[in-house]
Amino acid sequence: MDEIRIEQVRETKKGRYALFTQEGFLFSVDSETLVKYNIGAGSLLSGPQLEMLLQQSDLRRCKDKALRLLSMRQYASQELYEKLLRDFVPQTAAAAVEQMHNLQLLDDAAFAEQRAQYLQRQKKSRRQIVYSLRQLGIQPQLIDQALASLPEEEDEVLDRLIRRQYASRLAAGKTQQVAAALMRRGFSGAKVRCALERFCEENQNEGLQEAWDW
Repeated sequence: MDEIRIEQVRETKKGRYALFTQEGFLFSVDSETLVKYNIGAGSLLSGPQLEMLLQQSDLRRCKDKALRLLSMRQYASQELYEKLLRDFVPQTAAAAVEQMHNLQLLDDAAFAEQRAQYLQRQKKSRRQIVYSLRQLGIQPQLIDQALASLPEEEDEVLDRLIRRQYASRLAAGKTQQVAAALMRRGFSGAKVRCALERFCEENQNEGLQEAWDW
């Protein structure tokens, strides 16, 4: 492929540099790429050089976006990758995520533990926590570590949830409805039954002792 001559370089409002040929606008690059490859009016660039410049510039933009996202909150690696895919090709998004790892700005193990503990504070069942972490692309072994880090056993979470949100419904004799609601939240039938029995015993209310037919 013949070389292309850069006729003009203009700074854009966003702080990038637009490259122009005789045919018009080519593409824009960041300042670091511009200086690194000494690009200016009169520069002659081959097809492979243009492709390399475009890739380098896209990677810089992708990296900058990743940094902006991580400045707002933590991300799991896969979650960040999928976010970057909205604007960049897979190769560029993957390279930016790798750079975030090199900068020690991504830590899936720590992210998984903090996310799991947050979800437990939201009264989520372990099943829901596992599902949420899987959806974020967390690896199975890291999910296991996150579950092991939880400060409370699931029985404790379930007991507190019942006391705070379902006590009045249980007092009204709606044991079956409460059990169904808790199982929809991801708690197993066996754990729900034991928790409701504990609640009934603690409150010494025979009116809560419904027949268990589920």
